[in-house]
Amino acid sequence: MASTETTDTTAEAPGKDGSGLGGLEAGLDALETSATGRTPFRQTFTQKILPPITAILVVLVVWQLLVSLKIVDDPTKLPSPSDVGGEFKDAWLEGKLLGYIWTSVSRGLLGFLLALAIGTPLGLLVARVKFVRAAIGPILSGLQSLPSVAWVPPAVIWLGLNNSMMYAVILLGAVPSIANGLVSGIDQVPPLFLRAGRTMGATGLKGAWHIVMPAALPGYLAGLKQGWAFSWRSLMAAEIIASSPDLGIGLGALLENGRNASSMSMVFEAIILILFVGIAIDLLIFSPLERWVLRNRGLLVKS
Repeated sequence: MASTETTDTTAEAPGKDGSGLGGLEAGLDALETSATGRTPFRQTFTQKILPPITAILVVLVVWQLLVSLKIVDDPTKLPSPSDVGGEFKDAWLEGKLLGYIWTSVSRGLLGFLLALAIGTPLGLLVARVKFVRAAIGPILSGLQSLPSVAWVPPAVIWLGLNNSMMYAVILLGAVPSIANGLVSGIDQVPPLFLRAGRTMGATGLKGAWHIVMPAALPGYLAGLKQGWAFSWRSLMAAEIIASSPDLGIGLGALLENGRNASSMSMVFEAIILILFVGIAIDLLIFSPLERWVLRNRGLLVKS
């Protein structure tokens, strides 16, 4: 009898003063607070800034060694880093460098926004209507696997050498990726979410906006990233093949001009700028969006 009373008293003790659950909750709150605090600059520098700088320096050192040791002794095949730097300097002093970048970036972003406006409702329609999915789904998958460069000749014949041709090539390359990304994201939404939404009256467009789209956001964002990659590749292919003075000189046209002039320094300049723009768009737009989505779902915590 005494042992039973002792056991009951011991079991009730944590509940009376709240030291059990209260202490656990306080510990979790403290852990979350410390995890989401501001990351020290030194840690940010060593983990995020220093590694890419080191990689770039290693590439430049190896590149210079290949030239200095005459492992590749033909400057028409591999120019020195200083020669490529001279191309950048000349383009900057002539006021052309930013023009090359802006011509391509403005086309690429506008074409991507148009693809976003078309691909998003198309992906919703394919994902939610079985007949449309059976009819259009395989076509979208086939278009996504089709090289973007294949659309340049017919686009030139249909629309001529103008910006409309450029945007048509971008749309044909990016829309299938955006639509398929959204379809994939919607397919991964738990059915319980959809049933809960219908129970609360979220059907039709309201359900798509408040339930389906937020739940499918990770897959949709992956489709957006791939859609931008296809947009950029499609644009470069169009600028290389369909270059014209009326279209201005973008990065693809700069690459083609370097080939026509047999100037590897100019070719390397164009390649570096194309790579730089691709990395910059990812770091400035898609990486923050991805971190925001993951953090809102509790999948990313600052350490």
